[in-house]
Amino acid sequence: MMVLNFKNDSMAFSAASNYLSEKKRVEGKVVQTFQKNFVQVQNILDQNRLLINEINKNHESRIPDNLSRNVGLIKELNSNIRRVVDLYANLSDSFTKSMEISSEGESAGTTKLDGRGGLKRIRSNN
Repeated sequence: MMVLNFKNDSMAFSAASNYLSEKKRVEGKVVQTFQKNFVQVQNILDQNRLLINEINKNHESRIPDNLSRNVGLIKELNSNIRRVVDLYANLSDSFTKSMEISSEGESAGTTKLDGRGGLKRIRSNN
């Protein structure tokens, strides 16, 4: 005969509900981060296109002042490229963290109550 323990069932439901709410919150933040970073990357790439056009014009002009101006423009271009690399690294970290969070507790039979009203992942012995 199965005996229902409403206290534990309620705790399990509450823990699962909290987990799903947290997962949705994290996924929403990840999407916001992706959108924000992609907009920043696109803006930087647009700026780089303008810098490259100006650098090319200065180079083709062969005017000494324009050529010396290219030094600063190339430094700005390099700085922008570093910013794009950093933004993509942040995207990669955010995506990895979101995948770790979303994979927790999704496999059937891999979670249980941790005694504090939360879920705990059960590790396989395989």
